[in-house]
Amino acid sequence: MYQYLVSLFTIAFSLVFIDKIKAQDEQSMPGFGVETNFLAAKVFKHDAKFNVPIPPLTTAADVNFVWQTYGKKDWQQGRKFPMIGIGLTYTNYGYNSIYGRCLSVYPNLQVPLIRGQRMEWTLRFGDGLGYVTRKYQTTAPVDTLNTAIGSHLNDYAMFMTDVRYHIDEHWDVQWGANFTHISNGDYHQPNLGVNTVGIHIGLRYFPATSRPKSITRELPKLKNRWLFEVRTGISFKEARAKDSLILPSYIITAYASRRWLGKNKFFFGADYAYHGDVYAFLKNYGVDLGHEKANSWDGAFLAGNEFLLGRVGIVTQLGVYYKQTFLKFDACYEKIGCNFYIIKKEHGAIKELFLSAMLLTHEIVAEYSEFGIGVGL
Repeated sequence: MYQYLVSLFTIAFSLVFIDKIKAQDEQSMPGFGVETNFLAAKVFKHDAKFNVPIPPLTTAADVNFVWQTYGKKDWQQGRKFPMIGIGLTYTNYGYNSIYGRCLSVYPNLQVPLIRGQRMEWTLRFGDGLGYVTRKYQTTAPVDTLNTAIGSHLNDYAMFMTDVRYHIDEHWDVQWGANFTHISNGDYHQPNLGVNTVGIHIGLRYFPATSRPKSITRELPKLKNRWLFEVRTGISFKEARAKDSLILPSYIITAYASRRWLGKNKFFFGADYAYHGDVYAFLKNYGVDLGHEKANSWDGAFLAGNEFLLGRVGIVTQLGVYYKQTFLKFDACYEKIGCNFYIIKKEHGAIKELFLSAMLLTHEIVAEYSEFGIGVGL
């Protein structure tokens, strides 16, 4: 019953917000809109260790404040005028006494796959923070069934694909499929994460217009240059050892990158990561005596692509291990994340300086979150 009250509140909030926007000068906010989606999904078992009871149904209410870009920046034209947004989602997983509920906020990007006059097919992806009301704990309120969530604060990722019908330049109706993921990246254990897959239906409203007049210009022709880049990062994970200390991992990545089409960067190289939690585990349990440090680091050969959006880059990366720690995982890892460029220029000794945030996974099981800084020469 509670989730339906939240859904009604979401509708009321959206209508009040829209009414406030109408009172403003409509031409001052071209391309701005509000959408509401209602999701019906299913938690699925993504790991052999996932023994948490599966709820029969997961429901969610999603509000997304969107802005249709129209070419104020060069990258918007280069990316065929995508839509950017800030999403707010309330999720009821179905078993409140175990999973609790999740309140999340996440920036997102929607790109067109097929665009017509009345119909379009789009892909939306976003990542942010989610607060979960229940987690694994042995003190009151006790919840030892929930081995999926080890902390209240988690990474929250949302992926959606929509088929959308444009009623007019103010109203859209949409329906599609979605995938969500929450995890704390092993900052606190146990933490298998929760994944859902489902369907949704929604409405979108633009007070001024969903089709602001596009600004087009001749874009600068950027060279497909090569750069040598280094990224250093740090991650924190709970050690499976005495006192369950939160210990750092240190990551160094070196790679060569080549820009292509003026809006992407392909890269390849290698990385090294030393894991303090693995070292603590080996020392605590007397495993592999005398070789603890040697078996607390891993390294991989890697390749990936970065999708450039002005000063923001969306990174996808695949690594193949050439060495693993004593606690071996799969032969490959995946990373997804973003870079924010402090310096980005065509000439000079330092051509790029950026902050990075990455999530490493093995298949769809999150292992750790990495935050760092990088430079391109």
